[in-house]
Amino acid sequence: MATRRAKREAGVKVQLLELTPQDLKEPVRRSSRHDLAPKRLKYSPESSPDESRKQTKTKPHDAKSRQKTRKNIKKEEEEDIKNSDVDHTSGGHRELSEYELERLENIRQNQAFLTSINLLQATDELKQLTRPKPSQRGLLRSHAAVKELLPARKSLRLQKKEAEVLTLPPEPRGTLVYEETTRLRKPPGPLPMDPINMEEGSKLPSNLLELCSEDSTLDKKTELDLKEYRTALKSMRISEDKVAKVVKDRIFSAAFHPCSSSLLMATGDKWGKVGLWKLGGDWGDDGVLLFEPHTRPVGCMAFSPAHPTDLLSLSYDGTLRCMDVEKAVFNDVYDIGDGLKTFDFMSHDCSTLVVGNWYGEVAIVDRRTPGNSHESLHSVDPKTLRCVSVHPLQKQYFAVAESKIVSIYDSRCLKKTKSPAVSQLHGHSLSISSAYFSPCTGNRILTSCMDNSIRVYDTSSMTSRTPLLSSIRHDMHTGRWLSKLSAVWDPKQEDCFVVGSMSRPRRVQVFHESGQPQHSFVDDENLNTVLSVTAFHPTRNALLGGNASGRLHVFSD
Repeated sequence: MATRRAKREAGVKVQLLELTPQDLKEPVRRSSRHDLAPKRLKYSPESSPDESRKQTKTKPHDAKSRQKTRKNIKKEEEEDIKNSDVDHTSGGHRELSEYELERLENIRQNQAFLTSINLLQATDELKQLTRPKPSQRGLLRSHAAVKELLPARKSLRLQKKEAEVLTLPPEPRGTLVYEETTRLRKPPGPLPMDPINMEEGSKLPSNLLELCSEDSTLDKKTELDLKEYRTALKSMRISEDKVAKVVKDRIFSAAFHPCSSSLLMATGDKWGKVGLWKLGGDWGDDGVLLFEPHTRPVGCMAFSPAHPTDLLSLSYDGTLRCMDVEKAVFNDVYDIGDGLKTFDFMSHDCSTLVVGNWYGEVAIVDRRTPGNSHESLHSVDPKTLRCVSVHPLQKQYFAVAESKIVSIYDSRCLKKTKSPAVSQLHGHSLSISSAYFSPCTGNRILTSCMDNSIRVYDTSSMTSRTPLLSSIRHDMHTGRWLSKLSAVWDPKQEDCFVVGSMSRPRRVQVFHESGQPQHSFVDDENLNTVLSVTAFHPTRNALLGGNASGRLHVFSD
């Protein structure tokens, strides 16, 4: 390696000695990496890239070859100067080459063509169009807490200080008590009905009691035929003022109050909050009042048909409470400590309830009995239980959505374990989300299953094996961040139901029991999320849908 380097240096010295002063005056060829001169766009077709590589790799070994090399370099530099884009006679001002002139002409023609077809204008309009922002009506967003500025941490080693000696706390003795469940639960007994989105000490609006006390028994509408029903559905619209944030987190349940003069809705979220929203109301935040009677998801809620001032809400924290607007309290109805899932009214006066929990048990609760315990407890499915529904006419029958079977039980024949089922609904291959009797006659049961099917069964005669009427293919896989989709009946229409959808654009769909779609509620501006929780108004043409951000969307005429 040393001899090669010495030979190379000797050759360079010889070349420098043979250069004449005139050669030094001529422009030196510079590397394109360090020179800012314009690139040459014309390439010589006479020599191929491989030949040029060979020429650069060959090294002259004698004087004659070195002279030929210098002559070739001079000729190339003269040609570069002649063909360069710089005018050397006019003070160095740049002139455009043939290639660049042709390129600019192509750009001008392309711009003219795009302008002629209005593509540039359409592109600007698309850039201005952004995804519609969620409705800002309802609850206001909580401002982020100001972070405390702490002094900068400094290394004790760099300060040449000794490290602090930390001692471990003594090990606890005795038995550890798991207090998380107790800490997360509300205290037993009635809770005051104080809105947490209003100033402390604020009273409930006076017209709330008047609205909840409204008698709606005379407002029941007659059932329409399918053509009239579709016309009524098409007349229902949504607008910006019909969307509001009613609770802070994901909605698990929602219900309409039966009053017809105004639309009053209730909804429960993931962390035990219950919100009331009067459409167009002037109290609270755009007609929204927020309460916190529970600490875990409010899985089921319903207004009492016999006492419209009562709203019953059930939570996973093991409590079933009744919001009494007249007394302005949340009363304790039932409390087992943990794991309540669903309930329904078992009597026409709404004094008796059937309550289901996560452990496959159903409890019969009588609200007239003092205390917050059950009358009887029955184990029906050792795995799980997700929904109960009572027959609208024959109140002794209730349906239970178990793991993969829906069973119909008679409350008069229940046992503590292994209660006999009056009838069973088979055909589900995965877990069942919900099962509901039809609202008027109870001759149908509507089930929603995770096998992407919605099924309708004929329960007009309580046989041991209930026949299947129709099965509708529907995507039910919402993932872990959305509430499960459940098909629910329209209380005004015996044979039609509504369900949310995962399809795009976002929509809410209404089907007939035969599986025929009746209408899809779609709105590009005001409906851009999945409405997992849906419910129809019992007397008016109104539909609500709740999403994962705590917002309610209302379609009404």
